[in-house]
Amino acid sequence: MRAFTPLRVGPLMLRNRFIKSATNEGCARGGIPSKRLVQFHEAIAAGGVAMTTVAYCAVARDGRTFADQITLDAASVPHLKVLTAAVHRHGAAAMAQLTHGGCFTFLPPQDTRRPLSASGGFNKVGIMSGQWLRQRMSAADMERIGGEFVRAAQLAREAGFDAVEIHMGHGYLLSQFLSPLYNRRRDEYGGDLERRSRFPALVLRRVLDAVGGQLAVACKISVTEGCRGGNTAADGAAIARVLERAGAQLLVLSGGLNIESITTMFGSSFPKENRTHVGNPIVAAAMFLQQLTEPKREFRELYQLEHSRQARAATRLPLAYLGGVKSLANVEQVLAEGFDAVALGRVLIHQADLVNAFASGAVRESGCTSCNRCVAMMYTPGGTSCVLGQPGDAALNSAPAAS
Repeated sequence: MRAFTPLRVGPLMLRNRFIKSATNEGCARGGIPSKRLVQFHEAIAAGGVAMTTVAYCAVARDGRTFADQITLDAASVPHLKVLTAAVHRHGAAAMAQLTHGGCFTFLPPQDTRRPLSASGGFNKVGIMSGQWLRQRMSAADMERIGGEFVRAAQLAREAGFDAVEIHMGHGYLLSQFLSPLYNRRRDEYGGDLERRSRFPALVLRRVLDAVGGQLAVACKISVTEGCRGGNTAADGAAIARVLERAGAQLLVLSGGLNIESITTMFGSSFPKENRTHVGNPIVAAAMFLQQLTEPKREFRELYQLEHSRQARAATRLPLAYLGGVKSLANVEQVLAEGFDAVALGRVLIHQADLVNAFASGAVRESGCTSCNRCVAMMYTPGGTSCVLGQPGDAALNSAPAAS
């Protein structure tokens, strides 16, 4: 079966076609990667995936959205080395997701007056944290932040990662350049899609120049933003072509934006129970507002497939499909349609050894109910876990990985 055959991504050979997608783990209290984070990814590696992705490694302190997120700096490297060594013990690869939140942050900026974005003006997410305005990035800002992505990629290599994923979706900084909802610039970095893509493509090329010979370099994009005035699937396909020309070695195809269209990202609405698990009142309020403004959506399998097909038709580079894969039949369909890998999130939170279970024939369909309650579990003391299983170990989650 093709799902269990190797896949080459740049300099990296993956043992099969299953990738654990980035899902915020809630396992870096005070920004320090914890023993629970190691345990989380080691279990998934032991469970058979080819590669597991460590979510939201901010490229700078100002790039975080919350205080309890990893900043990929020198201080985090010893802790991340413990994680990558644990993953490698089980024959899997480890990928660090490199991210800058831009104006999508609940933290006050330290280096600038206001949160940075492609354009200035009203900051929707800032309603929750009192940061009502965002700041247009200058050429100097772009040069500095491009350098921060490069430095983070170099530190990921030092920490033992096999790949990096540059996050260009979901409404974070590079996505803010790509999106017509956020990018209203009138210079060479705004206007039509080619110009809106220029800064993200420059960041990709700089990272490739720095580490592309040693690490696989992937990008995560939203193939559709799922809201009025945002990028469509045709735009997502055009972005994929730009990134292919820029040298991307893999694209992970997601969808949606954190504020405007989170149901597009997850394929279904969030239950009201999620708000009861969120200790941060700002985030709880944001979830409440999203439920008021977004129409209720029922989950369906392979919910991003129609949009992702356009990216597949537009490019020849390796693509990882993400969105509503629940069964081995889903996997077989996605690969038969020409996608090179499948990225799995909630189903692996539910069952870390799902890939091995697929391989042995013990399981053909995940028991995950796609309830989305695991999303809010990242705010609990033990970090992200499935509500149908055991919660994460809070003691492990308060212990630094390298301690």
